Parts: sequence; C-alpha cells; structure tokens
Amino acid sequence: MSQTTEDQNTELSFWSDIKSSLSGSTRDFTKGSISRAILVLSIPMVLEMLMESIFAIVDIFFVSKLGAEAIATVGITESLLTLIYAVAIGFSMATTAVIARRIGEKNNDAASITAVQAIAVALIVSTPIALLGGFFAPELLSLMGAEGDIITEYSVYTSILFSTNSVIMLIFIINAIFRGAGDATVAMHALWIANGINIILDPILIFGFWIIPEMGIKGAAIATSIGRGIGVCFQLYKLFDGKTRINLMFKHLQFRWDIMWNLIKVSLGGIGQFIVATSSWIGLVRIIAVFGSVSLAGYTIAVRILIFSILPSWGMSNAAATLVGQNLGANQPERAEKSTWITAIANMIFLGLLGVIIFFNSEFLMSIFTLDPAVIEIGSQCLRIMSLGYIAYAFGMIITQAFNGSGDTLTPTLINLICFWIVEIPLAYYLALIVGLDEKDVFYSIIIAETLLAIIGYILFKRGTWKLTKV
Repeated sequence: MSQTTEDQNTELSFWSDIKSSLSGSTRDFTKGSISRAILVLSIPMVLEMLMESIFAIVDIFFVSKLGAEAIATVGITESLLTLIYAVAIGFSMATTAVIARRIGEKNNDAASITAVQAIAVALIVSTPIALLGGFFAPELLSLMGAEGDIITEYSVYTSILFSTNSVIMLIFIINAIFRGAGDATVAMHALWIANGINIILDPILIFGFWIIPEMGIKGAAIATSIGRGIGVCFQLYKLFDGKTRINLMFKHLQFRWDIMWNLIKVSLGGIGQFIVATSSWIGLVRIIAVFGSVSLAGYTIAVRILIFSILPSWGMSNAAATLVGQNLGANQPERAEKSTWITAIANMIFLGLLGVIIFFNSEFLMSIFTLDPAVIEIGSQCLRIMSLGYIAYAFGMIITQAFNGSGDTLTPTLINLICFWIVEIPLAYYLALIVGLDEKDVFYSIIIAETLLAIIGYILFKRGTWKLTKV
C-alpha cells in the first residue's frame, strides 16, 4: 500500500512539474533534484525551439508552391542569414551565461542591468547589417552562385529579411535573458506568438486574400518579419511587467560600458563558434549549387526538416547551459557537471529514436513539401544519410552548450574550427567534386564532422577546466 502511495505521489509530482514548467516556475535550480530541474527547464525550452524550427519550416512549405527557384532563393538566403544567426546566437550564449551567473549569485539587480546592456548591443550590431544586406541583396545572392530569376525576381526576399534583422537579433537575445534567469516559459510564449502570426500571415501575403494582393516570395519575408517583431514587443512587455526574475525598472536603464564589454568579450568565442559552424553550411550550399537548382532545392528542404527535428534538442541543450551557469554562480561545479551528463543521456535517447523515424520516412517527409520526384529523391537521400548521425548530434550539442553556459565559449570555437573548416568542407569538396562527383558525398561529410565534434567535446569536457571560467 505504501508503495502505491509513493508511486501516486511521484506521478502527481511529475505532472505538477510539467504544469509549473508551462505556466512559469519560481524554482531555485541550484537546489533539489537535478532531474526535476532539467524537466522544468527543458519542457518550455524544447517547445521554444520547436517554435523556432517551425519558422524554418513554414516559409519553405508555402514558398515551395512557387517552384524550385523560389525554394533555392530561400535556401541561399537562409545560408546567408546564418551569419546573422551566428552573431545573435553567439551573443545569446554570452547573455545566458552572464545572466545565469548573476542569478546563481542571487544578484537580480545586476542581472537586470546586464539585460539592458545586451539589448543595447543587439540594436547597435543589427543596424549596419540592415543597411548593407538591404541594399546589396542581389550581389550577395550572386556571390552564392545564384543566377537568373533568383537575382532579378526573388532578391526582394533577401533584402527584406536583412533589413529587418534587428527583430531576429532581439528575439534571440531577449529569450537568452529569460533562459539565463530560469524564466524559460516567457521565451516559449514569445515564440508561440511570433510563430502563430507568421503561420497566419504567410499564405495570406504569399498568395493573396480578399483585398490583400498576391505578393509571392516577398509576402513570406514580410510575414516572418512581422511575426518576429510582434514577438519582440511581447518580450519587452514581459521584461517590465514585474512578474519575472528580470524586472526592469528605471534604475536599470543605464549604459554600463564595463558590462557591455564583458558581454562582448564572452560572446566573441560564441560568435566565432557559430560563424565557423554556420559558414561551413554556406560552404556546403556553394558545393551543392554546382549540381544545379534541383539538387539545391532537395538539400534546402532536407536541411529544413533536419533543423525542425534537431532544434527541440537545442531546448535541452539550453537547459544544460542554464543549469551549468546558475550552479557555477552558486559555487556548485559538481552539480553543474552532473546536470550536463543527465541531459546528454536524455537528449541522445530522444534524437536517436527520432533519427530512426526520419530514416524510414524520408521520402514521405520530402513529399510534404514538393511533388517534384527529382527533388524528393535527392532530399530523401540527404535525410537518410544525415539521420545516421543523430546520436552524435545530440551529445555534441549538449557538451557544447555546457561549455557555453560556463562562459567558456573559446573551447567550442576551436572544436568547431577543427571539425567544420579543417575536416567537413575540404572532405565534402574532395568527395563530391574530385572523387565521387555526387552530391550525396557532401551529406556523408556532415555526419563525419559531427561525430568527431562529439568525441573531442567529451574528452575536453572531462578535463574540467570549464569549471574555473569567470564571467
């Protein structure tokens, strides 16, 4: 009887944790059960990343109806935007690490002042990107190997997304503030709102509705920018409403150049880390482009599906980063390390199972987005090959984010440099263009590089030098 009662209490506690994770939790993550802390943080972070991945999938779903060149335009633009994502995500990592450390130290005022500095830096950085990208979109597409209608007809998509890059930057940075503070639910709600608006506006603006004219690919860019912009407005409201750990007040609205510089210093490794990783994707797109628009379209859709499946796992990785940062702030490095191993095992189980599903359903997944048999064949081949590396992806992303959560963004940068620039790109070029003359060899280079990243990450994390990082 007592065992039954204990089981019931465990079940009630489990559902209570899920409820609090979705509604917002005031739990102190430096105390109590690590597994429960991971659960409470991971659920909203996984859902947040799911919403971010839907951003990537919704546009391609509707744009795919406009033809292979429109799909290729989105693919090339996204590969260019990854440089913006690199800056946004790299700076987000620094923001999460510093905010988490201040929260772990129980210094909420310092965390709030840090939040203001992070937002200011995001606005400063996004301005020149908007001017350059907005004016020179056709030239950027041409550099990526695009030609014909992609440059003359569809470059407006690229121009709009670059011009409104501030909303991309802010939605990442402000969500990083909430994640570092442990208010992951707010970050989740922001992307729910942004994505919901994007889903509604995409078909209306692309194909036209009632008095709204058909805008084509331009409508997709406008819908995405409006959705993210409204999401940012919600984030700003939550920063000032007094119901989260970061409660901005007039006294926090000050420029602190020392804190800004600290954030920038910590973020340089993170930005470099993601520039290395994401520029490798640009290199892969450039290699794939040699095989023509059909191959590029298949690869673009397959990568969108890959992003859709993997981004929720980044939610677990972000939970690991928050736990590492807050526990280091509370002088509990062993608890930070244990949190990382538990999260890594959970993530490998999740992505491993997902990889099996994708492997056996690759053609069906591709057929959701296109009816072109040539595009389906190439994309499904890409999916089957990349799904073989899902367990390695899962472990690598947790270890990487654990380093980042500690404030050690340099180590993952060096790992990425070795795996992606020294191994992946040269290997893809050699296998696809020198030896095999086949785009599938590009896909094999991806899983080889990601597996190497997981192995090197494990070895360096076990050394424990990340526990001594100061931010």
